[in-house]
Amino acid sequence: MSEAKRYNVQTLTTFVEQLFEKAGADAQVAQVVTRVLLEGELLGHRTHGLNLVSRYLGGMLTGQVKASADLLEQVSDSGISSLFDGHYVLGPYCVSRALDCAAKGATAQGIGIAVVRRASHIGCLAAYLKPFTDRGLVAMVYSSDPSVGLVSAHGGIDPIYTPNPIAAGTPTRGEPILLDVSMSTVTLGLIGQCRDAGSTLPHPVLMSNEGQLSDDPSDFFTTPPGSILPLGGQAFGHKGFALAILVEALTSGLAGHGRKDAPDQWGASATAVVIDPRFFGGLEAFTDESSFLSKLILGSRPVDPERPVRLPGQAGLKLREQALRDGVSLSQKVVDELNQSAGQLQLPALSH
Repeated sequence: MSEAKRYNVQTLTTFVEQLFEKAGADAQVAQVVTRVLLEGELLGHRTHGLNLVSRYLGGMLTGQVKASADLLEQVSDSGISSLFDGHYVLGPYCVSRALDCAAKGATAQGIGIAVVRRASHIGCLAAYLKPFTDRGLVAMVYSSDPSVGLVSAHGGIDPIYTPNPIAAGTPTRGEPILLDVSMSTVTLGLIGQCRDAGSTLPHPVLMSNEGQLSDDPSDFFTTPPGSILPLGGQAFGHKGFALAILVEALTSGLAGHGRKDAPDQWGASATAVVIDPRFFGGLEAFTDESSFLSKLILGSRPVDPERPVRLPGQAGLKLREQALRDGVSLSQKVVDELNQSAGQLQLPALSH
């Protein structure tokens, strides 16, 4: 297996922005989408990083995915709450606009919320958070897709809803706490990876279409399909199931567009919530508390001395720091896909 090569962050940024612009994206859309996908890569979310570039470009070239900023429609705006219709514009641009809008409400009045319907794929949720925690804001993102059913209800067999992730960024005196958690036991990406590798899943987290627990990826890709168990598995899945229903309400429910509309194209419903602690107990008191709790957690005795307790997002932030210093490590497969896209768009290949 060939060793992954490292690429300068600015080199990658320029290269990917040019790909999106050559494919027809507005400059501001290309910049935002590139930033979000690259941030996912920096944080170690390899299934939601630069490997998505070719997929996004393919959607643009077929006309399914839009890349014009003017097509993102702001349906309503109260100053605190907003609704956007993405009209299938590149998802990272839609969610970034929603977060900016929510942050504007938060800095003016303490809290802001913005909902997006019909955004195309939105990438890694954790990738959106750090710019807001750097400003002393709490940022949260919820997501679902009403066109897809992958996860079963607790005690059920049939796939009903998506993994419905929740992401949140909490500022501290130092690095932020960044969490990004799906309301399912595993993601579709992991199931696909195990299938392609010919391996089983680490645990029996699937339900076959005949109602049998399974760790075999092939039991998911059947007709009719199998399903993913809710977060918590068979024993405690009622908790993940309940949280997933909440995400459905906060995304598609508030968006006014969901499963009842039977959409036939991937289109995320996403909700961004931003809170400014300055309007409550104060930013200093907030970060005093979050930092104190962080120290308690990091100082707790680990079960395995070789694996110290860590905070959500801590490992990703270390990877990010290394990548900014030494360059981004990309697999040959991702580099080949990027260069193939460059060739199709008659642009130079990525230089090392």
